[in-house]
Amino acid sequence: MTKKNEVIRVIPLGGVGEIGKSMYVIEIDDELFVVDSGLMFPEDEMLGIDIVIPDISYLEENKQRVKGIFLTHGHEDAIGSIAYVLQKVQAPVYGSKLTIALAKEHLKELPVPHPIKFFEVTNRSRMNFNSTYVTFFHVTHSIPDSLAIVFHTSEGAIVHTGEFKFDQAAKGKYKPDIAKMAQIGEEGVFILLSESTEAERPGYTTSETVIEEKLAKLFYSAPARILVAVYASNFIRIQQVFTHAQEANRKVALIGKSLEKVINIGVNLGYLTIDEDTLIPVQDIHKYNDEELIIIVTGNQGEPLDALDKIVKKQHRDIRIKNTDTILITFTPSPGMEIQIGNAMNNLAKAGATVLTADKKIHVSGHGSQEDLKFMLNILKPKYLIPIQGEYRMLIAHSKIAQAVGMQKSQIFIADKGDIVEYKSGKMRMSGRVQAGNVLIDGIGVGDVGNIVLRDRKLLSQDGIFIIVVTLNRAQKKIQSGPEIISRGFVYVRESEELIVEATELARGVIEKYVAKETFEWTNIKQEIRDTLNAYLFQQTKRRPMIIPIIMEY
Repeated sequence: MTKKNEVIRVIPLGGVGEIGKSMYVIEIDDELFVVDSGLMFPEDEMLGIDIVIPDISYLEENKQRVKGIFLTHGHEDAIGSIAYVLQKVQAPVYGSKLTIALAKEHLKELPVPHPIKFFEVTNRSRMNFNSTYVTFFHVTHSIPDSLAIVFHTSEGAIVHTGEFKFDQAAKGKYKPDIAKMAQIGEEGVFILLSESTEAERPGYTTSETVIEEKLAKLFYSAPARILVAVYASNFIRIQQVFTHAQEANRKVALIGKSLEKVINIGVNLGYLTIDEDTLIPVQDIHKYNDEELIIIVTGNQGEPLDALDKIVKKQHRDIRIKNTDTILITFTPSPGMEIQIGNAMNNLAKAGATVLTADKKIHVSGHGSQEDLKFMLNILKPKYLIPIQGEYRMLIAHSKIAQAVGMQKSQIFIADKGDIVEYKSGKMRMSGRVQAGNVLIDGIGVGDVGNIVLRDRKLLSQDGIFIIVVTLNRAQKKIQSGPEIISRGFVYVRESEELIVEATELARGVIEKYVAKETFEWTNIKQEIRDTLNAYLFQQTKRRPMIIPIIMEY
């Protein structure tokens, strides 16, 4: 780099303090680059929410400076919000062949009003900009063509690792580019943004060959059908299933539209090798004996639990659980999913199926454990580290790993969403915040469900709703009809007649008091009805339903 860079900033907009929703802004002088545009699946308290994406207000405010969106790999946590972002920010998109194909699939569901330039890159590509040039190197993950992104500055390289692990048995499009990593490390790494998902797990992440051997044995030994629950974009697991199904003379059926789309893309682009005779439509499974079948299961947006839940509750159109089935859960539940997966396993066991999960001693993840993270730190030798992609405790664990290999605490910056890590005049420091947070997607609504709506949904789900309907005759200063009370999800009306009668009389008393006055405001009547009934109902039931007075004028 010949040009001296004056100001360098790193701003996480998502992916820190949480699992998923990756989005990082790299600012080099006047140019702004975005790494990843992911989504997160909703937490339990986000009632009715479909997905969660980053707040991109900062990108919208600076859209003229956005020079590109760089995608590290094709999982939902890296590309899931790309269509929403491109609605607001017009910028070219860079990624590997497979990642770009999967990103374009998202744009079919939510078309963008302006043309978007897509650039396919490889580990040999170099993209030139005014303030920097960008190169790439391969890393090993559970999806092929995963890339780390390298921004070359006058201070050294800024490296975003993407999601990675080191697997000595990785080959083909999963093989890491260790020689290039070492070269970049020798040339000098200024800032390393390195993932932290498995930073609390000791040792190395187990090689994929271990679980592959277990799959092969199971496919021969299971007495009847096998259902394999998998994330739709876990290419390495999907390929293993097809390879060993073919060897065991079993047919494979797919459940989940997202899975079908991913497999079509993978086969068409040469990332998956599937024998035509092995794959059968799920509607044809009745034509085969159970011992000839493997069914790959995933759900909406690639979440396998959705589909398993439907099947076990007998809500799926094509399949029911049999007591001879073997269910293989091959994914690691993300934080917050443990209860859901526990319930699913209990229900499957009740149905008589044999449920197999990953052996606790054999953890095959797509993410690097402590020794993998140490190896990345030792090979790149960064001047500064920003741990990313993990909950807060994982970022802290990564910081401790870095200190164990010789980095000082002053060289490590643990950033929250919206924090600005800035290098200026030879000093690296936290220098303020930008707007950041969650945007909730509910159906086609983007961001129209906020904390107040979620609070109301939670209240309704816990204590129900209590509606008071009354018609007033303002001219005659009297109640024309009502009050009538409608209760849903609060008490069973037939068994609570006294409560309803007393609540009705209390509402009537409030209304008559106001109607007798010369002038009155609807809002005052409604508020006093709420306050009076709230106190009474809580006293009688220790519950607080949502109280909605509806007043009409005759």
